[in-house]
Amino acid sequence: MWIATMGSEQTEFKPGQIVEGFRVMAELGRGARSIVYLVQNPETKEVWALKHVEKIGPKDDRFIEQAEMEAKIAGGLDHPAIRKIHRVIKKKARFLSVKELFLVMELVDGVSIDIQPPRTFEQAVHIFHQTASAMAHMHMRGYAHADMKPNNVVVDDKGTVKIIDLGQACKIGTVKPRIQGTPDYIAPEQVHLKPITAKTDIYNLGAMMYWVLTRRYIPTALPKGDSLVSSLDPHLMAKPMPAIEINRKVPPKLNELIMQCVEIVPEDRPADMMTVADRLNLIHGILLARQGLSDSKFNVDPPTDA
Repeated sequence: MWIATMGSEQTEFKPGQIVEGFRVMAELGRGARSIVYLVQNPETKEVWALKHVEKIGPKDDRFIEQAEMEAKIAGGLDHPAIRKIHRVIKKKARFLSVKELFLVMELVDGVSIDIQPPRTFEQAVHIFHQTASAMAHMHMRGYAHADMKPNNVVVDDKGTVKIIDLGQACKIGTVKPRIQGTPDYIAPEQVHLKPITAKTDIYNLGAMMYWVLTRRYIPTALPKGDSLVSSLDPHLMAKPMPAIEINRKVPPKLNELIMQCVEIVPEDRPADMMTVADRLNLIHGILLARQGLSDSKFNVDPPTDA
């Protein structure tokens, strides 16, 4: 049984309904043509996250394709910091095309860092290191995440990270037909429809780290008519202010790494994600060794234009 909103709008399931054998308990979140629910198997009492993706209009095939790719990529990964997808359920319409799709996913108990950012540099770097390690694993398996941002990183009460969304993930080297990514964290090569590589993820991660430590976004490289930021010439793109100039407490080595990650030219970024992870691990060790010797809290008031 399901309840649909009017006409061509997204189908919505209500608490208590049975959907593909699962009882809906609550809604967890929404995205493009998708809703994620908290569900339970009435027989086993196991609790899952159920992502429902629906084709509403003739141009919505890409949302189904993205969900199928997300499940395929997740199935090829085995890292504790990446959410697992246990099952894919497809519902077909006429001509055997997929009209809607369900992903039965690992339930992640925690809060994303856009809602609850870390309070100390030690916590922040520990989160960054786990995230970088997970993406290095993806790269070794041949995939790029392509949309790293704070609301895709969930942290539990023990400080353990889980990357929850692989919706934009793709094979390394993919050239996407349209600009995809989140404007505040997007890499220049994503804007200009160049191949997505491991270096793209390094930029996205750097932009995420920048925001966590400064509460400011990297200047967007999205095209703006005749603006210089839309130029393919990297020398005409504005570089962001160093994070340490916004938050004076940012450790210099961490600031150096972040600013290298967000270099406009991919070749100027760190060699690979494992290198980033190793440097973060080293910085984390230094911060732990200095605990109690200095104030490691952020104490950053978000600027009014953040």
